[in-house]
Amino acid sequence: MDIIDHAPSSALDRAKAALAAKPDGVVEAIADEAGVTPAEVLALLPADAVTLAPSEAFEPIWAHLTGWGDVLTIVHTKDVVLEVVGALPPGSIGHGWFNIHGDSPVGGHIRMERCRSIAFVDRMFHGRRSLSIWFMNEDGGAMFKIFVRRDAEKALIAEQVALFEILRAGYRQPR
Repeated sequence: MDIIDHAPSSALDRAKAALAAKPDGVVEAIADEAGVTPAEVLALLPADAVTLAPSEAFEPIWAHLTGWGDVLTIVHTKDVVLEVVGALPPGSIGHGWFNIHGDSPVGGHIRMERCRSIAFVDRMFHGRRSLSIWFMNEDGGAMFKIFVRRDAEKALIAEQVALFEILRAGYRQPR
């Protein structure tokens, strides 16, 4: 369940320096610039910023998230940052995939066996508190992320904040 740490010291030093210069920057950009993985950048954040859950918690965490209402789902690759707002529909395992279908713009198929851990991330992002759940793959990247949404005034939606904190509390342990 640990966050992957394979980067040479110099790469980790570059990541630490980038985080020190812009602690609320885009994790993937910091990772790319430093030559490390996003998981390695998350491991450099303060201990209270990241809570890890084991990959075996994928299904119960997903089931919990289906009750949150509309969330922001992000898939961030080197080529695209895809953002979709919608409720997460229930999923089931079939034909080697975690399949999500329902009346939502969020749908598809996830290679659940590639999930190494799930990170609850509570950090500043562009000057504002951001709460997200990162489903991390075995390569140290985020398969996808689920974010607590914001209201019209850009404040985090209080009900989702409470749900995030309840879910995260079940996995709190020292890193």
